[in-house]
Amino acid sequence: MEFINRYVDRPLLDCGAMALRTWHEHTGQSPQKLAPFWNLIVILLLLSASSLFLAGSAYRLIFVALLMLSIPSLRVLAFGRSARTYNIRAYRALAAIAVRKREAEWAVRLTVLFTSVAFPFCVHVEDQTTALFLLGASLWFALIVPARLYLEAAEPPPPADDGRKVSSRETMFAA
Repeated sequence: MEFINRYVDRPLLDCGAMALRTWHEHTGQSPQKLAPFWNLIVILLLLSASSLFLAGSAYRLIFVALLMLSIPSLRVLAFGRSARTYNIRAYRALAAIAVRKREAEWAVRLTVLFTSVAFPFCVHVEDQTTALFLLGASLWFALIVPARLYLEAAEPPPPADDGRKVSSRETMFAA
């Protein structure tokens, strides 16, 4: 078990922390917005790939399914609680949640990771459209679910301004 934790789980948590830090440094957005953004990128890639291989009613079904999968991410990005400023208080809350998830959910993360690797090889079907649908579903699962779990458990970056965000109301009274 120590081998798996040292060579699989810990490097993926470090990659998640690096991705959150890079995201926050380049965009200035809260680290909580990276997972929904990643979800939308994967959905757009699957949508473009499905347009190459599927046509007609199968493509419409895939389009609607991917559209429905993107609605929660769009809602979080547009109206989510993480739309507020990312300050030291939000950082401490995210860090506490990440520590809890790192310690309590390591078995879930590894189970989902290994399941997502094996999932595409579990089912074989003869129909090409169904096979492409299952391949897309397994790619979505493999690219979204483990990434979300590792991003939630990764150490969040500290705020860029050390928590000295000033609201517009405070600046109005300071003037």
